[in-house]
Amino acid sequence: MENIIKPEQPLACFQVITDTHVTDRVDHIHNRHLEKALADITMYSSGSSGIMHVGDLTDRGLPEEYRQLHRILSIYQESLPEIRYTVGNHDIGDTLWQDPPLDLTTMTEDEVERVLEHSAATAKGEPGSTGESILPFTLWEKRLNQFAVATGMRGSYHDHWINGYHYIFLGTEQPHPKNCDMSAEQLEWLATKLSEDASPDRPIFVFLHQPLIDTVAGSMKEQGWYGVTQDAELKAILSHYPQVFLFSGHTHWQLEAKRTMYDGGDQMPTMFNAASVGYLWTDQDEPLEGSQGLHVDVYHDRVVVKGRDFVTGTWIENAEYVVQLPKIKKTVTNHLQSDDSL
Repeated sequence: MENIIKPEQPLACFQVITDTHVTDRVDHIHNRHLEKALADITMYSSGSSGIMHVGDLTDRGLPEEYRQLHRILSIYQESLPEIRYTVGNHDIGDTLWQDPPLDLTTMTEDEVERVLEHSAATAKGEPGSTGESILPFTLWEKRLNQFAVATGMRGSYHDHWINGYHYIFLGTEQPHPKNCDMSAEQLEWLATKLSEDASPDRPIFVFLHQPLIDTVAGSMKEQGWYGVTQDAELKAILSHYPQVFLFSGHTHWQLEAKRTMYDGGDQMPTMFNAASVGYLWTDQDEPLEGSQGLHVDVYHDRVVVKGRDFVTGTWIENAEYVVQLPKIKKTVTNHLQSDDSL
């Protein structure tokens, strides 16, 4: 009888999705894309450590949008791994991105309450028409509390040990319309968490909605979709841990674009753009209808990251990356457009 060599099984696996932008319209394409993505993930997520969502769950952070999110999740709750969430600027920012955008900081507290409890369409008062403008801290509390209640997360930053691997979620502490603003306390917390039982040959997985400048697709200075106020400070902390894998969203850049992966070598983490479930963006700076995400397999000597097209239910050609551990050298498989020079 011939010996049959079984394929090597990963020690752990998980999925990364981002920018679902769920709206209050049941049949909106963003909602349908999320349903299709979750249905697709159920086909290959057996044994998964979880789905890691990198922010912008909703389009405006409104209660009805969170209700639609829960409706969609309930369809697949029996067959999906647990989902953990990162805060995005659309979820907790000080601007509701609609037409025209609504600046919550120009409104009174009562007006903001009406918007957040019902919808922007039912807020009849003129922004800032009565009383004093809402204090940013009060606005931050309201937005973050709605996110925490809807997701079960402990706040804008939190961490989890899952099946022997460390998963760390970072996020803004101000309701900025676009960027991430991290406190000194969060940065100190991160430095402490990264050091916990750290080993050069065991990856640490970090999730942050906004990418660091000049790293992954969409984050180049001229593109403008980077967005961490403490960019230099965060890079300084991460530079001590090249075994970190940092996943970000925000840019929506499709996985076929250049710089889906940023190769930090042995000086910085490996970073990945996780595209978007809601809609995509291209290197030609144009929107593209589509829905994509990442699947991650962890082996004893490497981490494999693969791009998934949720619309077609197929793996994306030339979007597979193999990162060797310990992180002394990297091999990028089938991705001719990767950029290793940054």
